Amino acid sequence: MYEQYYGLTENPFSLTPDTDFFYQSFTHQEALNVLLVAIRAGDGFLKVTGEVGTGKTLLCRKLLDTLDDRYNTVYIPNPYMNCNALLEAVMVEMGISHRLEKDNHIACINEYLIESARQSKSTVIILDEAQSLPQESLEAIRLLSNLETEKQKLVQIILFGQPELDSLLEQSSIRQLQQRIMHAYHLKPLNRSAIGAYIRHRMRSAGYAGPELFDRAAQNLLYKMSRGIPRVINVLCHKAMMQSYANGEFYIRKKQIRSAVQDSAVSVPVRSTGYGNNHRFQWGLLSLLLAGALLMSQYQ
Repeated sequence: MYEQYYGLTENPFSLTPDTDFFYQSFTHQEALNVLLVAIRAGDGFLKVTGEVGTGKTLLCRKLLDTLDDRYNTVYIPNPYMNCNALLEAVMVEMGISHRLEKDNHIACINEYLIESARQSKSTVIILDEAQSLPQESLEAIRLLSNLETEKQKLVQIILFGQPELDSLLEQSSIRQLQQRIMHAYHLKPLNRSAIGAYIRHRMRSAGYAGPELFDRAAQNLLYKMSRGIPRVINVLCHKAMMQSYANGEFYIRKKQIRSAVQDSAVSVPVRSTGYGNNHRFQWGLLSLLLAGALLMSQYQ
């Protein structure tokens, strides 16, 4: 492939969620900050949504890497399973599946959570692709969120999902679950000014040390065709570099991006979101959370 040609140690635009390639865009770093502050504050239920390809799974993996040994983490990448299967998957991740007797999943999990709390450890359950959760499994999630002592929640639950998750949670039959969500964040695509920095970050992370590879015209077309969706950017950049290498060229210009677009069956979601006001709310929420955390630290 083109890695050796460009002096790379690995593919810079792989679609795998490698945290070494985590790009601290405004929206992704803000989302990570909100999650970390809310977890440290002990808030019980959190939700992160975003369109396909906006980096939810990579953010999820980055969060897992960031949490230290004060936290027991449970990660379920695909929760499309019935109630008992989901609870069993949680128990397997906790390492307590051997304790199960007569389908007493909740009792076993509660016992584990109490033991962890006695060891001054918090437990965080993260469900990726949560928009695929069946309704009965959402009820299981609600039951887990009930587990608490008189003073604290025994478990914190984070749902990562596509915008369809919001519609799912609006169903009247599970409105109790919606009411328990303490903080919600919606990931946004990259803006035009971030495209160049995103590409440079991916290239440097893959070992590139040469001059600017993608010219301005290529970046402009890349933004136009991807609408800032990181996964689509990765697909187009990868194909553009392959074509440049195959033709014995070096720099990536508009013609390579145009050819990559023609060669790709990429799909960019188009929705009327109205997230502008929500974004300002999230930033204000983050400021309040950070201020609260600072105040709490002064009294500890």
